[in-house]
Amino acid sequence: MPWNPEIYNTFKDIRYKPFYDLADLIKPVKNKKAIDLGCGTGEQTAILADKFKEVHFLGVDSSAEMLEKSKALETENLHFRRASTEEMIENAEKWDLIFSNAALQWSNNHEILFPKLIHLLNSKGQFAVQMPMQPENKLNKILIELVNEEPFKTYLKGFKRDSPVLSIDEYAQILFDSGLEDIQIMQKVYPIIANDHDTLYNFISGSALIPYMEKLEGGQKELFIKTYKERIAESFPKLPAIYSFKRLLLYGTKA
Repeated sequence: MPWNPEIYNTFKDIRYKPFYDLADLIKPVKNKKAIDLGCGTGEQTAILADKFKEVHFLGVDSSAEMLEKSKALETENLHFRRASTEEMIENAEKWDLIFSNAALQWSNNHEILFPKLIHLLNSKGQFAVQMPMQPENKLNKILIELVNEEPFKTYLKGFKRDSPVLSIDEYAQILFDSGLEDIQIMQKVYPIIANDHDTLYNFISGSALIPYMEKLEGGQKELFIKTYKERIAESFPKLPAIYSFKRLLLYGTKA
């Protein structure tokens, strides 16, 4: 799936706020191994590596386009690798910190995935994950409604990416059953104030919209974008608009 770092980073300030909230949950550690799953351009991983200078960080991402910018960020305690979360699980390498900011929503079957990830933690290891609450966010809801309608259902040949993000109760149970302690789970709203509807469209176009755009061609894509923008305008009739973008922060330590 082709990512565009420029489009994604248009909302860099908005995307960094939950990163810092998640990073603040991490307890200081020394001489440990940490992995950042879905590190993107690596800028956030570099911030972590600078904050925890005695920790060896590995940033992994499946997108060559995103990782292209990470090469210049490598240091003695920071390296990058192109790989998926699933491939890292297969490697079975152990970690003292598993960190992931706004990435695991792209991996399926969280009821299976999360226990496997937590199993990769060493004793006293930390697990820190942040994801958008896609099933509850309005732009995602509009998107799913649209892909279920004609002619887009036909254009997409029935393709629809249902969000794998579970409920807070389900994650609490998974973290507890997987042996985590000091469990902290919180949903937080990170408001996006938009002076126009294109701002809202551009925000989702850099993430959840990508797999649909790559399956549409020419006039199909133009009609989809036009209709989606119209639906956004209908859902946010008052400008400036506030989009209550919800995110989920998960933290725990391995017994």
